[in-house]
Amino acid sequence: MPQDTFIATLPPRQLPALRGWQATPAHLAYRLGPGPHLFRADAAVPKGGLMVVDDHGFDGLGQTGPLCQELLRECQARGFSGAVLDFEGRLPPLEQIAARLDDQFARRGWSLFVTERYGPHAPHARVMIPSALSGGSLQRRLEDALERFGESRVVLALEKRAEDFFLPSPTGSGQPLTPKELEELMARLSPAVFFSGELCARYFTYMSRDNGAHFVLFDDGDTLRRKVEVARRLGIHTFLAPWAEIGPYAAQLGVQRKPEQRQPRR
Repeated sequence: MPQDTFIATLPPRQLPALRGWQATPAHLAYRLGPGPHLFRADAAVPKGGLMVVDDHGFDGLGQTGPLCQELLRECQARGFSGAVLDFEGRLPPLEQIAARLDDQFARRGWSLFVTERYGPHAPHARVMIPSALSGGSLQRRLEDALERFGESRVVLALEKRAEDFFLPSPTGSGQPLTPKELEELMARLSPAVFFSGELCARYFTYMSRDNGAHFVLFDDGDTLRRKVEVARRLGIHTFLAPWAEIGPYAAQLGVQRKPEQRQPRR
């Protein structure tokens, strides 16, 4: 049976929470900024694991070549085995960065992970497919990704989501709910909760005097486990997720414990 790989994104200061678990840390400590330059949010980034780079604050101006060299030097200095490009923007320079790093990382044997939008620009990279859906079928979503990118490239990006949708919802987007907000809403409504096998998520509906019908879709440890199982059945065995969201369910999801190191006898 193929071995699962779990990649846990977390800030460097939270790294002790990962101790004892067989998961690769991906450090939430880097962003692209004006210049363009690579900025590090935390000076105390440990060595090893992966770096996570987001594009918040990136204006698309300047040459991308020197920026990519900065990123490569940082990976070398920190002993990173790869990077996660958590790009949300649509600027053409981001496509150039993904393509250039894809080539450079492949030459060095490093791993590169990109969001779905940048998969076509980085043919060697692993492509992160979000687990959260507001419609359709998770299995079909992953099957489509496998057809586009191939089994060796698809990664399931687990998200523990909760959203409140107005009905009808023409955009397919709802209002995000924090865990506390979801808990308070359920305590106030005491709703009948159902499970969607297509979405692998729980849901309930309610009526508001102010704005009519609502549909609430949310995840818990069991829905995350079911999403992992759908991916495994399709041959996907790499999972990336915020440790803050999946840590409480790590054993349930199949994250293995590290073997206990025996103390030497005196």
